[in-house]
Amino acid sequence: MQLEFRLNQQFKYLGKVRLRDKETINEAIPTGKVELFSEKIEILGKRTKPLPFEISKNREVREDLRLEYRFLDLRARKQLENLKLRAKLLQFLRTQMIEQGFLEVQTPILTASSPEGARDYLVPSRQYPGKFYALPQAPQQFKQMLMVSGIDRYFQIAPCFRDEDARADRSPGEFYQLDMEMAFASQEDVFEVMEPVIYNTFKEFSDKKIAKYPFPRIPYKEAMDKYGSDKPDLRNPLVIVNVTDVFEKLDIKVFNGKVVKTITLPKGAEATRTFYDEMTAFAINECKAKGLAWLKVGEDKSLQGPIAKLIPDDSRLELLEKTNTKPGDSIFFIAEKPGIVEKLAGQIRQEIAIKQNLINKDEFDFCWIVDFPMYEIADNGKLEFCHNPFSMPQCSLEELSTKDPLDIVAYQYDIVCNGVELSSGAVRNHDPEVMIKAFEIANYTEEEVKKKFGSLYNAFQFGAPPHAGIAPGVDRMLMLLTDEESIREVIAFPMNSKAQDLLMKAPSEVSKRQLEEVHIKVDIRD
Repeated sequence: MQLEFRLNQQFKYLGKVRLRDKETINEAIPTGKVELFSEKIEILGKRTKPLPFEISKNREVREDLRLEYRFLDLRARKQLENLKLRAKLLQFLRTQMIEQGFLEVQTPILTASSPEGARDYLVPSRQYPGKFYALPQAPQQFKQMLMVSGIDRYFQIAPCFRDEDARADRSPGEFYQLDMEMAFASQEDVFEVMEPVIYNTFKEFSDKKIAKYPFPRIPYKEAMDKYGSDKPDLRNPLVIVNVTDVFEKLDIKVFNGKVVKTITLPKGAEATRTFYDEMTAFAINECKAKGLAWLKVGEDKSLQGPIAKLIPDDSRLELLEKTNTKPGDSIFFIAEKPGIVEKLAGQIRQEIAIKQNLINKDEFDFCWIVDFPMYEIADNGKLEFCHNPFSMPQCSLEELSTKDPLDIVAYQYDIVCNGVELSSGAVRNHDPEVMIKAFEIANYTEEEVKKKFGSLYNAFQFGAPPHAGIAPGVDRMLMLLTDEESIREVIAFPMNSKAQDLLMKAPSEVSKRQLEEVHIKVDIRD
């Protein structure tokens, strides 16, 4: 039987596929048992250049070269598999949302700038000199106005645009999320809808063990205390214990006046002196800690280590009881100011688990982080929103006016998988009076709210139902499902870590005429 093949972009073959001779079989390649007997070859690309890298070894090539020639990089089998998975996952998500009665609605890409947490991408207007559109950081205001419109259940696979610095799990330009909103919904209603969607999606596209729902609900404060992170990896069995009260009674210089937290490594781990030294170096060099104290517990419950002689017997027994430490265990100590010690302990907790192979990489563990603070102190010393400015505080209007802002908790929640934040969400602040007061606390006047969020403010004057929503990140889901270390591997044409599109050479200069049409004059200063 004659067949026509196009094995690559340069040649078209007409011939037959037949079994290879036994001595030429190559089990190391997928086509190792067959060969193409060509009867006719047609050259399709007569002016082709040598490949800048070997396609089958694209992961060994530096990333900037791969992204510059992304159209070649996508020929690699793994890249194609990732794109196919992306297409299937998007279809699967849509089907699940539609089956639960959600209506897919597309919201605008060109919109108004609003302060929603990140820098906007701005688009100058040709028709209105000196004015700008913005690309949406999220469809936040639009989906809330859809609730006012009477669309009780909305969703879309939404593009979001934020001028943020890149991370392994964050694209610097655009990303996609499963955006959803529900009218007359509580926090638990959102969880009830989203948990099966997340579970079913991971079950459909992974062979790993998937934690069943309902997923654990962990208050923000508890997460920071026990795990040192608001996106804890629950595959890590280690927990952080606060032992400040034990050391308040002792005069140990490095602990005085600080919050002291511990992490206990159980007996059986390879806790050698080399390991202690490696962890100390990690704490100092990577976490910017001032040091890392440690102790080894002997079989007689004695303490061995640099600070052992500074701890009297009664404090030793209290410490062992409080940390639930057994003979053969090791204890690591992190001492710092509140707000800093949590982060340090969280980083060290995760590094210990990684070095000791305590994390099961064959499972997906989910949890909800709930009860986020409504406000926080920014680096400039001013009070600002901690999470989403449109969130509903968990208190009355009167309490909002009288409580310490840092004690106010909001109906805000994140869903976390294996230490990766998949999504943020909240019960929305639909009451204009409460919204104005909430923004006032964050140093916005009512006039500023009307100006910056005018459409939403106006819509709420006509009656808004209680509503809540969430928006799991599609790219991050794919990154986890494919075991990729970078989010760029699951995006067809990503920017690099410096927010450059190396394929299309963006950002780029434009002509003077184009600038004049949109009333822009460029003044680049050092």
